[in-house]
Amino acid sequence: MVTAQYSSLEQIGDTAGVIWHHLNDHGPRTLSQLAKEVDAQRDVIMQAVGWLAREGKVSIEEDHGKKTVCLRS
Repeated sequence: MVTAQYSSLEQIGDTAGVIWHHLNDHGPRTLSQLAKEVDAQRDVIMQAVGWLAREGKVSIEEDHGKKTVCLRS
């Protein structure tokens, strides 16, 4: 069971890196855009965005019900 948990954490961490680079290359994105543009399962993308937010690497802003993710400077 520990192996599966590590594997999930590794997948989330790897996806966080992909998202960071995607935002760096393409600018702010809504969560819906990230789900379409990043090759990962939607739940993993959401967890990875949370990971990046917790580390202070991204900010998440909400406007008219849409959440936009952008890199923090």
